Amino acid sequence: MPTRNTGGRRAEYAAATRQAIHDAARELFVAKGYFATTVDDIATAARVAPASVYAVVGGKQGLLTAIIEARTTAPDVDETYARISAFDDADELLRFITHATRVRFENARDLMRVITGTAPHDPAAARALRAAHASLRTGLNLTARRLAELAALRDRVDAESATDTLWFHLSNAAYFMLTDDNNWSLDKAEGWLLESLRTALLRPAD
Repeated sequence: MPTRNTGGRRAEYAAATRQAIHDAARELFVAKGYFATTVDDIATAARVAPASVYAVVGGKQGLLTAIIEARTTAPDVDETYARISAFDDADELLRFITHATRVRFENARDLMRVITGTAPHDPAAARALRAAHASLRTGLNLTARRLAELAALRDRVDAESATDTLWFHLSNAAYFMLTDDNNWSLDKAEGWLLESLRTALLRPAD
C-alpha cells in the first residue's frame, strides 16, 4: 500500500506553521503594537511553542521582514509585473496600476501603519519598510518603462521621472495622506490619483 512522502508531509507542516506564525504576528502587531507584542504572545496565538517562532523566523525581529517578503514574493506579484509589460494602451495601464496599488494598500494598510511608525525606532521594521518600498517601486518602474515604450509620456518626461511621479502618487504615504488626513474614501482617492497621473504623465491626445 503506498505511503505518503514523509519529506512532503514535513514541508507542508513547516509551511502551515510559518503561515500560522505570520498570521498571528500580523494580527497582534496591529492590535497591540510591535513593541508590546512578545514572542510568547505570538506563539500562543499561533498554537506553537515559542521555540518554533525563533526556529522559523528568528524571533520577533525577523517577523516583520518575513511577512513583507512573503507578500512581495507571492506568485501574484510576478503576474502583476507580467500584466504591466503586456499593456498596449497607456490609459488602461495607468488605470490598472492605480487600482492595483489601491488594493495593495487596502489589504496592508493596518500593518503598514505599524511598520511605518516603528521603522524610525527599530532596524527590523526599517528593513521591512525598505522591502515593501522596493517591491512597489519595481512595479512602478516597470509601468513607467512600458509607458515610455508606448511613446505615451509627455515631452521631457522620461522613464526615470515617470517612476518618481508614480511613486509620489501611488506610495503608501500618498494613500495615507488622502484617506487619513483628508478623510477621503478609497474610491475617491483612486479616482483622483488616476486623473492626476493622466495629467502629469500622458501625452495629450491630438
